[in-house]
Amino acid sequence: MEKLGVGIGWRPEIDLTVERLPGVDFVEVVAENLHVGHLPESLLLLRERGVPVLPHAVSLSLGGAEPVDAQRVAHLGALAEALDAPLVSDHVCFVRAGGLDSGHLMPLPRTRDALDVLVANVKAAQQDLPVPLALENVAALLDWPDGELTEGQFLAELVDRTDCHLLVDVANLYANARNLGTDVARFLDEIPLERLAYVHVAGGEEHQGVYHDTHAHAVRPEVLDVLAQLRSRVDPPGVLLERDDDYPADAELAGELAAIRAVLG
Repeated sequence: MEKLGVGIGWRPEIDLTVERLPGVDFVEVVAENLHVGHLPESLLLLRERGVPVLPHAVSLSLGGAEPVDAQRVAHLGALAEALDAPLVSDHVCFVRAGGLDSGHLMPLPRTRDALDVLVANVKAAQQDLPVPLALENVAALLDWPDGELTEGQFLAELVDRTDCHLLVDVANLYANARNLGTDVARFLDEIPLERLAYVHVAGGEEHQGVYHDTHAHAVRPEVLDVLAQLRSRVDPPGVLLERDDDYPADAELAGELAAIRAVLG
């Protein structure tokens, strides 16, 4: 995977901030919020500067029982071509079932049957995408019963069977460690880090004993500790800061990017 460096999630609310922040090596955009024929001037400016722009989807529902929506895949692929993106991404989850949309990234049962469905959908999407696909681990507030694999084993088999890349969200991993007892070290040992595309870092807060991955609060030191555990195993091609709400001053975002760089050494 090509070296990306340290980046930040581009959002319309902080477009000028992203343009002027020092040391932004790449950005990520939410694919569903963009139209190929009307790309924001800010993104075109970043591309002119040579900053990679990576489309990140949230609606393919690759773990769902229904066939993959060809129009959503086509939109993601068209964005990749319009932005000259080296890869695209989505999540190991489902968002639709029985005609309903959850509005959330729902975790999958870690069973062989669920893995078979996911693999088939990922392969179908890959056939219609012009660039490699990376898939992200999600934060969950529950584990489905009768799981046959750990999350790390589930992702390792997914990669083995589809040759997809991984987008490891260390904030989601920390959330699952706090809320579900996920073993961080075991997760990192079980996933194929040689297939790592890049990493997400984000903030959150604890509420009534449950940690919420909000993307609206400062990055906790504990999340950076998980990043450090990953860094001790591999030099990640890229690490990206996600912020989706309650945007702070430029200096605070710059400080969080600097803290990420410090962990990476």
